[in-house]
Amino acid sequence: MRSVSHHQLEAFVRRCLVALKMPERHATIVAALMTDADLNGSDGHGVFRLPQYVKRIRSGGLNLQPNIHLAEDKGAMALVDGDNGMGHLVMHFATELAMERAGEHGVSWVGVRHSNHAGPAALYARMPLKRDMIGIYVAVGSANHLPPWGGTEMLLSTNPIAVAIPSNEEPPIVLDMATTVAAYGKVKTAAQRGEQIPEGWMIDELGNPLTDPARANEGFLLPIGGPKGYGLSLVFGLLAGTLNGAAFGKDVVDFNADSMSFTNTGHFVVALAVEAFSDIAAFKRNVDAAIRSMKASPTLPGFDAVRVPGERSFQVRCQRERSGIPIPDALFDSLAALAESLDTEMLSES
Repeated sequence: MRSVSHHQLEAFVRRCLVALKMPERHATIVAALMTDADLNGSDGHGVFRLPQYVKRIRSGGLNLQPNIHLAEDKGAMALVDGDNGMGHLVMHFATELAMERAGEHGVSWVGVRHSNHAGPAALYARMPLKRDMIGIYVAVGSANHLPPWGGTEMLLSTNPIAVAIPSNEEPPIVLDMATTVAAYGKVKTAAQRGEQIPEGWMIDELGNPLTDPARANEGFLLPIGGPKGYGLSLVFGLLAGTLNGAAFGKDVVDFNADSMSFTNTGHFVVALAVEAFSDIAAFKRNVDAAIRSMKASPTLPGFDAVRVPGERSFQVRCQRERSGIPIPDALFDSLAALAESLDTEMLSES
């Protein structure tokens, strides 16, 4: 492992994107969001994805000059057309819009079509926290790795959901979960590190456990809670994909294997103003009380503590802000080769 500061990492990502002719203003937004993913411990969705994004840009699969605009506008409800722009950029636009409209109406739901992979779900659920709002985000995953319950054809993706709820003195509640037992990004990072994946993440087409991530294309991910996870993936896909005129089911393009085709990725984000329902200060105190109540619960054997969603991410962020972001050697070498190919300054270790 190497270690780099988040400032160095953000500057490196920005340099690479600018070298590819992405407008500097856009590159700044994307680099900040990608670095935020690594700071929060979403290692499969941060700089790990940069070589893949660069490949797609070079192949003409991404629009570097997108006209991100409103396709439908109904006040509190809106539909954003991302014009095949970088997913982070499109979702930043959509989430800022949702917060603005929630300030006017109390709540806002913004759907998105013609977007791309946008990193971890929590990035966009967290954004409304800065305005004392609750954030909810759902996306259609960028590749199908899940069959319908009882089937073998991969028609569904990890289709994640994230919910962020503001608190007062405690770290906010941030739930970020795939509808599969593990996100596919974790399988990809395990493969790069030469690690095995646990039983229960994937099975092959005969139903046997698959623990070698290098063989991931021979099997599929398992849904959380069996048919319940399948149901969630299906419903989230319809809401984030079909409702917005975005890809779903057989129409989803595997961006891991295809760097040229138009993905038409769909998302939606909801911003909910706490003040529309409750006194903000009182609500945040009550969230603190709920968190402390959960954490005060006696533990079962084998558990050292009760944790709440987002707690680990908060702890990782504090540590990485102090000590730097760990970069596996294989990824560091890949980024070095990328910098050389772009004729830009290499990423420096802390």
